[in-house]
Amino acid sequence: MQFGLVEMFQAMSVLAKIVSFILIGLSVISIYLLIERTMFYAKAKNLSKAAAPKLSELLKTGQIKEAQVMASKKEYQNSHLALVVKAATTEFLEGKETGLPFEQQLESASRGCDRAASFFNQRLKKGLSVLATIATSSPFIGLFGTISGIINAFKGMAATGSGGIAAVASGIAEALVTTAFGIGVAIIALWCYNYLSTRTETYDAEMSNMTSQVIDFFVRKQAK
Repeated sequence: MQFGLVEMFQAMSVLAKIVSFILIGLSVISIYLLIERTMFYAKAKNLSKAAAPKLSELLKTGQIKEAQVMASKKEYQNSHLALVVKAATTEFLEGKETGLPFEQQLESASRGCDRAASFFNQRLKKGLSVLATIATSSPFIGLFGTISGIINAFKGMAATGSGGIAAVASGIAEALVTTAFGIGVAIIALWCYNYLSTRTETYDAEMSNMTSQVIDFFVRKQAK
């Protein structure tokens, strides 16, 4: 038997081939999620980079209503920082209109920021649970192919009445290939998951910092 990829694939059992196709599909899903999430994060970063200085300037000068209008624009709906500012200014102005004490206006604005950050955090984490599942389950899926390969090895021994390398080579190769494939897919998914999780934590920190800044703007405006 030749041990090229094509030859080994042709010699695989039906179960091992099914396992291989499943693992190929999972690897494609992992790479797709990495690309799709990276593009989403980049869009959020670019929009926030463009909006944050303008919003900060409006808040510094006490133009809260103007900041709310800008942050509410459709073009900034995927900006995590604009979303936080929108929530803070909306809650603050509504609290002011209803006659709440200033301290309660601040608390309402802070809670609004927390809700907005939590909402966007869920958008950031979209697909990460899928990657985690792929990373943990791929080695076990590969084990199905391993079992199939071992069974084929025993079949080869039974057919030849010998335990020589020629009798078991095909089955052992099948077992090793599917095992390695499962581990490889798990590594890819785990790397993607860790990378995206780190990016998510960065955005969470940025939203937390923006919340603090907006509340400080409100306090300084009241102190004037």
